[in-house]
Amino acid sequence: MLTLSTTENRILMAQARESLRDKWGLAIGTFVVFTVIMIPIALIPGAGWIIAILIGGPMSIGLAIFTLSVSRKQDSQLAQIFEGFQKFSVGLGAYILKAIFTILWMLLLIVPGIIAALSYSMTYFIIAEDDSIGSLDAITKSKEMMRGNKWKLFCLCFRFLGWILLCILTIGIGFLWLYPYMMVSFAQFYDDIKRQEIIE
Repeated sequence: MLTLSTTENRILMAQARESLRDKWGLAIGTFVVFTVIMIPIALIPGAGWIIAILIGGPMSIGLAIFTLSVSRKQDSQLAQIFEGFQKFSVGLGAYILKAIFTILWMLLLIVPGIIAALSYSMTYFIIAEDDSIGSLDAITKSKEMMRGNKWKLFCLCFRFLGWILLCILTIGIGFLWLYPYMMVSFAQFYDDIKRQEIIE
């Protein structure tokens, strides 16, 4: 049985803005710290990409924990982006498996790769909330959640295209606001599916 996100994307985006209303400074600062950690590490000659792979999963889980707390108007703290290291092995496994699966689908063509990325998009949110789930199970659950929802998520992403182009014109400065806005909107999308699961 399909569980569909029924809230219009424009409303999810409005809910995201409402959740961020008093937390823009915290959200921007947290996403800056996340980026400052991840990008320079990946650029380290030699072992940089290996370190980036090792911490990419745990950091992504931490970012999901922070984003969900902002989206739900809970007590949000910058330190939450490091809580994913408590699930290091699951995060690492999910990061590697997602990359492998997506690349394999992209070998077929770009479109299958995009569909795969949409299918796996809820993985870190799922791990953030479930302390007992494994890497592959989280990816499988994400695929199940996204059945019938991939096109809606794609449309949600597309709604940010204009904002992305504007951010490029600001030499990237606008991304300080756009990235948190996008991530909290995705968290709203995730919670919308979860709410429908409870109703059903």
